Amino acid sequence: MLLSEKILTFFKQLKIGAELPADVEILNPYNDKVIFQFCEQFYNKYYSDERERHLIIGINPGRLGGGLTGIPFTDPHKLESFCDIPNTLRKKSELSAEFIYRVISAMGGPEKFYTNFYFSSVSPLGFTMNGKNLNYYDLPKLQSSIKPFIEKCMNKQLGFGLNRNVCFILGEEKNNSFIQKLNREFQFFKKLVPLPHPRFIMQYKRKKLKGYVEQYVQTLQSLQL
Repeated sequence: MLLSEKILTFFKQLKIGAELPADVEILNPYNDKVIFQFCEQFYNKYYSDERERHLIIGINPGRLGGGLTGIPFTDPHKLESFCDIPNTLRKKSELSAEFIYRVISAMGGPEKFYTNFYFSSVSPLGFTMNGKNLNYYDLPKLQSSIKPFIEKCMNKQLGFGLNRNVCFILGEEKNNSFIQKLNREFQFFKKLVPLPHPRFIMQYKRKKLKGYVEQYVQTLQSLQL
């Protein structure tokens, strides 16, 4: 089975199956037939092979990026302008996607980048509360309730044939801490390499944007083991 087929099958089967805290809603774009067609176009374009990829793992999708398009760190604008996949979604840029596609461009563009890397998140499904993005670690009860789902998703994705020597973590604090602990328990990867989260960079370190892009490029290129 091609990697694209494995990924798309994984998306179709995503279901948390746990009781969530009050007022927490799940972002699952894969239930939308139109969105899923965009996902099919994207993954069939970049992942229709059996090549091993390195995992880059974020927190969980947000309303304007992966939670909308179904493609991690890819908003509707990037999906159309960088990946040449026209879509009818509102073309509003997401900060994390803006940074990631700067990195992708610096590394030779989407075709070259996606040949070597696969984006996912600790929770491949996103969360909102009162209409705002919610991180899985913002509520201890949420984090606890979805831990079995997180473990299951990681195991399924590793079953794609991802590289297990090194995993790149987006987020140097809470996300990194959680994944480090999870990895000690299950030994998913030999090495974990944290990077500053794209949203943090775009919100608080934009003046040093060029330097952060260079840091990403150097780290991703040097640690492909």
